[in-house]
Amino acid sequence: MTDREWIFQVVNSFYGLAKNDILIGYHFRIIKDFDEHIPRIAAFWELQLLHSTQRKFGAPFDVIRIHELMNIKRGELGRWLVLFKKVLNETEDFPELKAEWFKKLDSFEDKFLRFFAF
Repeated sequence: MTDREWIFQVVNSFYGLAKNDILIGYHFRIIKDFDEHIPRIAAFWELQLLHSTQRKFGAPFDVIRIHELMNIKRGELGRWLVLFKKVLNETEDFPELKAEWFKKLDSFEDKFLRFFAF
């Protein structure tokens, strides 16, 4: 498995879990074609972790502003992080990349907390 395939697998596994979560699942279930977004989300993480992606993005990707309309609550952000870290902890592949992913999640948590001023 390549690092890009692994990133896709982690993203796909996470959102499979998150969509059915009692606390945050509704954010994803209301999007009719959410599964079509999975490759784009995986490409975003490729950019974060590998500093490149094979997918073209039309406009600059501002992850904070994109989520602004979701009206995310502090507990929902926390649950998102718990589930994402759970999925990462369940894989033994790509340990260096996995460690970097944990750092990125912490960084995004800080950015979301500052932006949304929970």
